[in-house]
Parts: sequence; structure tokens; C-alpha cells
Amino acid sequence: MNNVVNSKRVFYVAPHRPVGYVEIIGQRADVRLDMLEHDSPSDVATPILGAAHAYQTSSTRDELVRHYHTSTDFLGKTPNLLVVSTNGAGYDTVDVKACTERGILVVNQSGGNAESVAEHVVGMMLALVKRIGENDRALRAGSFTKRSEFMGREAFGKTMGIVGLGNVGRRVAELCGMLFRMKVLAYDPYVDADEMKKRGAEKVELDELLRRADFVSINCPLTDETRTMIGAREYALMQPHAYFITTARGFIHDETALVAALRDKKLAGAGLDVWDKEPPPENHPLLQFDNVIATPHMAGVTREARSNMGKIAAEQVLDALDGKPVNRIVNPQVWPDYAKRFERTFGFAPAK
Repeated sequence: MNNVVNSKRVFYVAPHRPVGYVEIIGQRADVRLDMLEHDSPSDVATPILGAAHAYQTSSTRDELVRHYHTSTDFLGKTPNLLVVSTNGAGYDTVDVKACTERGILVVNQSGGNAESVAEHVVGMMLALVKRIGENDRALRAGSFTKRSEFMGREAFGKTMGIVGLGNVGRRVAELCGMLFRMKVLAYDPYVDADEMKKRGAEKVELDELLRRADFVSINCPLTDETRTMIGAREYALMQPHAYFITTARGFIHDETALVAALRDKKLAGAGLDVWDKEPPPENHPLLQFDNVIATPHMAGVTREARSNMGKIAAEQVLDALDGKPVNRIVNPQVWPDYAKRFERTFGFAPAK
């Protein structure tokens, strides 16, 4: 055990530092926290990368420079890395397969921003059905004429279809069922019917959900399974009066197919918080529709959510480096290899 170390090394890349993270990590005398810049020279970055046991990284692919995405090339510079922790629920910047092959644990902060994202879904739903954006733009442009031309509808008693009934999805189900007495349908192959019932939803297959729902909310992670899950075929299954809402990740829905569906009036409108390219260019075709509510990946960006996720991230990384159990593991199959590497590094086995 001559190679066993006592000092624990964590780093992050500025400005992607979770709120409160430094303050919590800084209380530990046995943990060294390093900061790198996007353009840190190699003579500064190389020794930090080589010594690191944990990497706290951004979840947002277009905000973090590519050479700090956790790719195969990047992992070649981090031989001692044990844990990769993302700042949010997403892990678009992390090659999970490459981490798993190298015995590296990947954790996220799922649930930390669930309230904020669920509220955003409901906010978009109301803005769409009440045509708030259209009214606002017409008033500002001086083109508002008769109120009857901007008549909206009620959300009360309608059907909400949720794709992904995890932390965010279950809160959306709760809010819609409780506040608006909506019928809630859900598609999630990883949650059984009994559990769905407890979360306030009826389990259905995706096609049935699309056919029946007045609102479709995407709340699943971006994975190989969900990439391009919603395309032209799926939009065609939806009712012409239905609204499509997503606060999940870009690339789950096909933007080009959505443009066609809206142009051909196959849908009543859309609420979009996530994009293939973030932020989307100002001339993006979807931004040209009056019946589209658009935000630049802001659903989880609230003071409360950022504070909560920062606390979770710091505590989870410390627990992982202390060998304590962690709850938000993205790649649980890595555990045997990770545990061996951890024990070689720190001289004791981590608790699962």
C-alpha cells in the first residue's frame, strides 16, 4: 500500500462552479480544490488533471469548452480520476461509457432543481393555452384588434402526458393533478404501473400518450434510447389542439420535424427550453412562430435550485471521496471496478 494517498484532490473549470460549492469543500483540510480556466496553459492544467480524484463539471455542453468535456482524450490525462460529478441532472458533457470502461463513477444532481423545472413546465403550459405570448407581442406591435381573435382555453380538466416520470416528471404530475385536476398519463419504461399510480399518473405506452394528451411534456434524460425519440411520426400522432413542451434536453426532439408540424398546423403550439444548439440563433425557424414560447435552457436556473444543487454536489463529492454511500449514480454497473481503484488509492473499500 505504498501508493495509498491521504490528500483528496478535486478540480473544476471556471466559471462552472456550483453555488456554495467552494465554501463547503473549503471546510475540509484534507481536500485540495483546484480551479482551471477554459484557456489554462498546459503547464498549469496538466499536473492538476494528473493528480485529480474528482472532477466537478458543467452539465451544459455548449457552455463548457470541448477540451474539458469528459471524453476519451480527456480521460487519458486523468489517470487518478475516480469521480465525475455534473453540476445538474444532465450529463451531456460526459462520455459515460468511457468513464465506465476506466472504473470512474459518474454522479449527477438529479432532483436538485426539480421544483424549478416543474414550475417552468406549468408556466409554459399556462402561457401557451392562455396565449399570453401572442397577446403580449400583439400589444407591443400595435397589431392587437379584437379580443376574440386571441381567445385561449383552460388547462383545467385536460390531459397531461409526461415522458419520463422521475424527479421532475412526478412533480409536474402532482402540480397538474392537484391544481388543475388534470388526467395525467406517463410513459417511462423504468417505472412500473403501481409506482406510477403512487406518483399520480397512469402508465401508458408512448404512442397512446401522444394520441390522448392535450399537453405533452418531455422530462427524460438524453440517452442513446431517447435521442430523436420525438420526430415527425410522433408529432403526427398528437392532436391538432395539443401543445408540445420540453425542458429536458435538445436532440430528444427533432427540431426540423417540429417546424413542419407547426407550419402545417398539426399542433397548437410549443414551449421550448432546450435546443440542439444553445442558445439558439435568433433566426432559428422555431423562433418565428407566435405560438412558440421559447426560453434559453432556463427552467432550472433559479436562485433556489442553484443553491440546492451546489450543496448536493459538494456533499456528494465529499461522501464519495470519504468512501460513504452516494445516491445519484449514473453508471451503477461501474461499481466493482470503481471500488477496486478507490481502495488502491485510499487504502480502504468504499461503502456501496
